[in-house]
Amino acid sequence: MNKFTKFNSDISNNYSKRIRAHLSPVNSYRSRCEFGYSKESYVMHKNNSKIYLEEFDVAVISIKQLMPILLKLINNSIEIKHKLFQINFRSSSSSKVLITLIYHKNISDNLVDEIKEIKNLLDVDIIIRAKNSIHPRKDIYLQDFITSKNLKIYQTDNSFYQPNRYLLPKMINKVSSLIENPKDLIELYCGVGTFTLSLSELFKNVFAIENDRKSIKCLNKAIIDNNLSNINCARLSSTEVEELFNGREFRRMDGINIKKYNFSHILVDPPRSGLTEEVIKLLSRFKNIIYISCSPETYIRDIKLLKDHKIKNIEVFDQFPNTKHLEIVSILSIN
Repeated sequence: MNKFTKFNSDISNNYSKRIRAHLSPVNSYRSRCEFGYSKESYVMHKNNSKIYLEEFDVAVISIKQLMPILLKLINNSIEIKHKLFQINFRSSSSSKVLITLIYHKNISDNLVDEIKEIKNLLDVDIIIRAKNSIHPRKDIYLQDFITSKNLKIYQTDNSFYQPNRYLLPKMINKVSSLIENPKDLIELYCGVGTFTLSLSELFKNVFAIENDRKSIKCLNKAIIDNNLSNINCARLSSTEVEELFNGREFRRMDGINIKKYNFSHILVDPPRSGLTEEVIKLLSRFKNIIYISCSPETYIRDIKLLKDHKIKNIEVFDQFPNTKHLEIVSILSIN
């Protein structure tokens, strides 16, 4: 039984219609890649075994072409390869690449100087990370564009961003198509604003919540650079959001008055572990729930707890071909 058939079967008690699946190319789709470094090779782990490689067919072309060139330059330098244990890549749709080199040693001046030469040679941005230190200290943002209006969006080297370049626009379009009678939107786990920015075109106001400092900085930068006046965001945990709706005040709200919103929808895009008990309780306050999930197992677990809400529409996106993972986009409403 493939993963699409299995999900249709597992969710049949909650949704009886056939679920549309959006497929991805099996190669050249992944714009965010993380590798270990060992024995002068990139390393991936599968079934408790190490896989050594010089290139990665799944990566977008800009990363795939860069990988063997960078690896050769690293291996030619004793200073750069010494105690290097991880190499991460991110690429924008314009093929701008951000590389992160992570070390089990202190960052020396010699290391910085040699990596700067590679940075200039390859025309990329490179961040060096080590225990309790980072170079350069200033934030480096990778800029991209979303929606037909080309809204600017930013990510840093360790912020979450959807990795499948081919399916991301389709996911954004699907989420937008689910919206009926929009007023104000509240969004939890907003990340750098992938859905926040695009949905700001549909809702009167958007209040976005995220607990990661770097992601909130990316979103604030995007709000300013896109000249958007109908988005507010705050750094709060899921537990604090429930407390917020119960009347607790937070200095981090920076003058935002939750009582002035007229929320017609709430959007949640949690990590693979799914929704917490506090968030499940919070969702019961809202008529319309847009639930985006990267785990069929926790998605099914959670919707069973939302007893008053029924799935109105759902589709799946094969973000990671040839794996068991699926991305789910759905809307649940109280009839």
